[in-house]
Order: sequence, then structure tokens, then C-alpha cells
Amino acid sequence: MTFRRAGRSGLDLPLVSLGLWQNFGAAQPFEVQRAIVLAAVEHGITHLDLANNYGPPPGAAEEVMGTLLRTDLRGRRDELVLTTKAGYRMWPGPYGEHGSRAYLLRSLDQSLRRLGLEHVDVFYSHRFDPATPLEETLGALKTAVDQGKALYAGISSYSAARTRQALAVASRIGLRLTLHQPSYSMLNRWIERPAADAGGASLLDVVGAAGLGTVVFSPLAQGMLTERYLGGVPAGSRAARGGPLDPRMLTAETLDHVRALDRIAHDRGQSLAQMAIAWAARDPRVTSVVVGASSTEQLLANLGAVASPPFSTDELEAIDRHAVDADVNIWASRSSDL
Repeated sequence: MTFRRAGRSGLDLPLVSLGLWQNFGAAQPFEVQRAIVLAAVEHGITHLDLANNYGPPPGAAEEVMGTLLRTDLRGRRDELVLTTKAGYRMWPGPYGEHGSRAYLLRSLDQSLRRLGLEHVDVFYSHRFDPATPLEETLGALKTAVDQGKALYAGISSYSAARTRQALAVASRIGLRLTLHQPSYSMLNRWIERPAADAGGASLLDVVGAAGLGTVVFSPLAQGMLTERYLGGVPAGSRAARGGPLDPRMLTAETLDHVRALDRIAHDRGQSLAQMAIAWAARDPRVTSVVVGASSTEQLLANLGAVASPPFSTDELEAIDRHAVDADVNIWASRSSDL
């Protein structure tokens, strides 16, 4: 495994991290989940990315991880970077969603109980909340760090302008933000785009200048950047099951671009998924790429991205012609667009 330093912090993260978003909990048998996590750890993935609502049902992924920490991973806690988040809906009522101090700190306590831990390594604000002052949201992160319940603090899916605001508030209250976690893929390049409300800077520009590490998620665009959908929507696929990947995203134009990207990948001697992960990590401001996995075979195949050959200028130019926005940033209206 290759490791990268997270910005100007002392935190090193693996180039590829494991996200426990959609394939943990009731989604499949415990033994499959156990095998995926253990294979990840044995192959150098020291960073396991969670959130309070990962499952299904919400909280289930943290419970699975807590079970593994008590059994197979017993005694290995200090080899790992375990992260969690709060910001999306977790329980009914006014204090089970968004960015209030009441929600974030109560949620973190619940996450720690599910994990069986005294602290996580990183606690994130999962999304920007326009109805709550940033001083309150970031103040809750500071409390978590000051109380020793989190070693580092981060934000997820904040736009370039909101990230600048968050950094300014964090500086005023004495909080050091360490990580930003946005979505990013060849079909979702929003973090590269200049933002008028950030003085023409992109999110990558903002985090790079501030010395934050960047942990990108959904590098395979919900599975679109794999070979699975090259011939349409197969039965049993994520799109067919009615998950986050809406079949309407798989337009003829988008699939033409994906097929072209697949040809470029094969010319490079790798799978489309491997190339997509390597492409997402090509910018040195990206610290780690979070991948999901529904099987150990899928995980190990995608880890081939770590040994990916460097991209030539011609390859990057060819990819740019087909790495076009495909409306797969399904979180934008609830996060980065705010």
C-alpha cells in the first residue's frame, strides 16, 4: 500500500481506503462483511470510513465494525484510522439531523457506543447546514476533539466558499480542521471547477492552500465507472435494485463516454475501475480515495489501482474528452450547492 500525508497534518492515509456505506448491515451476510474488512486490513487499508447512518439500517455499519474490533481485530485498534460523521438524518425529531451541537455530539456518543470505542480518529460534519451557524457546528467538532472523543476534525461535501468560511470560523475558535471529504470521479468533477463565490478558486485550490487533506469518495460514480453497465442495466445491479444510482443517469451519451473510457483503460492494461481510482488520485492534493466493496474479489481487483502506471499527457487528454459531468453528484442539492 502507498501512503500519503494528509495536508499539513501528521496523519498518513492509505492511497485507497475502505468505505462502509452501502454494503454493510442488512445488505448482505455478516461473514461477507467480515471477509471484506479483514481483507482490506491485511492488504494495507488502514483507513476505514464510516458515518452514523451507514447501513442499512442506519448505525449497522458501525455495529459491524464494533463487532470486528472486539473479535478479529482485537488488539489492532491503534493500527487503524477509524472515522465517522453526522449531519444527515439519523433519528426522528429536530435533533436527529443537520448541524446542531445537540445532534452532532449526541450522535458521536452513539457512534462510540456502537463501535465500542472511547474515541474515533476523525469526526466529520457530514454536510453544511445553512440553518445552523458555523460557529455552532464547528464548535461541536472542537468539543469532540477537546474531550478526547475524536483526534481530528473534518468536513464533508462543503463547497469551496463554505470551506473558506469554515476555515475562518475554525481559526477563530481554535479548531484545526484536518480533512475534507468530497465526492469526485471522472463523471463528477465539481471539486476542480473554479467557484465564483470563492474568488475563482476551486475546492481543490482551497483545501490545498489551507493544508487540508482530501479524502474523495464515490470514485466509481456509483458503479458507472465499472464494466457492469457497458451493455445496459443488468438484473441485480445497484441501478436495478433502485439504490442511489438512478437508471436515468445511464443515458446513451453517458454510456458512450464510459465505453470510451473503458477502451482507454484496457489500452493501459487495467480495468476501468482501476483507472478511475488511479485518476481520482492523480492530483497530489488528494490524500486518499474511498472505495466500497460488495465482495473481497471486487475489493482486491480495485486495489490494483495502487500499482497503476503514471498517466501520460496523451492519456489524460484522451480521458478529459470523455470525463464529463453525468449528474451523478446526488448529494449536491443537500450539501455542496448550499
